[in-house]
Amino acid sequence: MTTTQRPVPTRPLGTTGPAVSALGLGCMGMSALYGESDRAESIATIHAALDAGVTLLDTGDFYGMGHNELLIAEALRSAPAAAREQALTSVKFGALRTVEGGFTGYDGRPAAVKNFAAYSLQRLGTDHIDIYRIARVDPDVPIEETVGAIAELVEAGHVRHIGLSEVGADTLRRAAAVAPIADLQIEYSLISRSIEEKILPTARELGIGITAYGVLSRGLISGHFTRDRELAPGDFRGMSPRFQGENLQRNLDLVDRLRALAEAKGVTVAQTAIAWVLAQGERQGADIVPLIGARRRDRLVEALGALDVTLDAADLAAIEEAVPAGAAAGERYPAAQMAHLDSEH
Repeated sequence: MTTTQRPVPTRPLGTTGPAVSALGLGCMGMSALYGESDRAESIATIHAALDAGVTLLDTGDFYGMGHNELLIAEALRSAPAAAREQALTSVKFGALRTVEGGFTGYDGRPAAVKNFAAYSLQRLGTDHIDIYRIARVDPDVPIEETVGAIAELVEAGHVRHIGLSEVGADTLRRAAAVAPIADLQIEYSLISRSIEEKILPTARELGIGITAYGVLSRGLISGHFTRDRELAPGDFRGMSPRFQGENLQRNLDLVDRLRALAEAKGVTVAQTAIAWVLAQGERQGADIVPLIGARRRDRLVEALGALDVTLDAADLAAIEEAVPAGAAAGERYPAAQMAHLDSEH
């Protein structure tokens, strides 16, 4: 494992998608689900990411009920023109919310797709969305109808590329038969590797890129999560099985193993975990783009350092021996949310 200095490289999102930075910035935590955040620091982090060469900004219209899209719009308005012009927005839609913040399902009807898009365009202050995807498959609407509606938005110039999120291999094939799919956004990390069996090979067969979220498993394998940490009110990790009781202790045992390898090489745990995901894409032509959920500039700088980490075959073998596939304790979501994942069925 060695480190070098290099600019942020780009990777294509599949065979039909745009070229994007090799790391994307996941902006969800700036608005929702991890407790309170600092608006000024969030905007400064987006600016720092753009300045460093990060071009892909990932959001969802339901993150903070539109707050996240408005935050990104504010950050882009106040960014230098050159950075603003290079930025690409990836937007998820479809989640239905309550006033209290609960989730009540998903709506993938064509009329709803176009309605969601109209609101997102207004909040983002732009005339197009670069990549548009339903957050979870609506079980009551065939994926062909949902993707067909996005394809009509592409034809009208309101959307540039079609993406998908958390779909299984069969759904991926059905969607790709309707219109070109740029990428599949799905959880993928050292402790979430289920896509390797069917979904990742299918995406590669179809020329569909992967934007991997949860590469640090919501901070669990970042090296910064302590055994005695108390989560803030509103932090959804308080309901996540992997952060509960004995599961948490077993998962942090895995992190300790990873930490020993990282420290021996002079890099951080987070950089090692991110570099591992990057390496999985590099094995097949750089087809995986990790999304980094940094809410602060210091965490962004650390994450970008993963681009300077080179893992050779021995490094990868040691990492996978320390954290074997399937070693995580607990599911990645509570049971009610797991039921919404087409990728898990």
